[in-house]
Amino acid sequence: MAYETVLYDVADHICTISLNRPEKLNAWTRQMHLDLKDAMHKAGADPDVRAIILTGSGRGFCAGADMGGLQAIGAGASTDRSSKAQETLPGGSTLAEFKMNYSYFPAIPKFIIAAINGPAAGLGMVIPLYADLRFAGESAVFTTAFAQRGLIAEHGISWLLPRLVGLPAALDLLCSARKFRAPEALALGLVNRVIPDDKLMAETRAYATLLANTVSPRSVAVMKRQLWEAEFQTLAEATTQANYEMELSFQTSDFKEGVAHFLEKRAARFTGK
Repeated sequence: MAYETVLYDVADHICTISLNRPEKLNAWTRQMHLDLKDAMHKAGADPDVRAIILTGSGRGFCAGADMGGLQAIGAGASTDRSSKAQETLPGGSTLAEFKMNYSYFPAIPKFIIAAINGPAAGLGMVIPLYADLRFAGESAVFTTAFAQRGLIAEHGISWLLPRLVGLPAALDLLCSARKFRAPEALALGLVNRVIPDDKLMAETRAYATLLANTVSPRSVAVMKRQLWEAEFQTLAEATTQANYEMELSFQTSDFKEGVAHFLEKRAARFTGK
């Protein structure tokens, strides 16, 4: 299906989803929320997809909520802030924490890389924090923005941000709403790589290709679920889960292939089964 506000493309086991309102720096709308959620679940359920890249069309990633929508709210228009349960995909986390309106990325059983190609503000900064990795173009600019709009730490960023950058830095970025650039984001641990703008998509795709061609997609899905769920577990609980998952992995075709391709010194042919 075609979407109104996102572009969806699958090639070589990689799904690229692009926020697509370039004339508005991909400012967030209710329709974009619905389109992205559907596209992410579509990619998560597609056996041909082994990695997902999320980026923005044009010169921005996402400038935050569309100001027209914020003006309407300020004028008294109703807004849906309910936390509705999302679809659970096979292999994805079933935790309630990952079924909220904006927290569902960790429950998608595919590796998600945010390629931040320009301004990322407000909700446009929150969304990539739910990805598994973040690669930023060297000209990317970030701001939480909420305090400058008379708002609060929205959509779970009060939980996400301290885990990435620490509490003092999270307090700084949220309460000042100051702008900061990609090199500082890297130093803080907010992004994993800073890449020249003209090489951002190529290098992001190279990393996604590594995932698509050299590792078991089943292993990636299980480890992603383990790591996100571990934030809510004790060491004993995480170890118990790992022991259970290890026994299951011994019974899979991907385990047999993992041993075989190593011994036979050839490229892997994982199936995800």
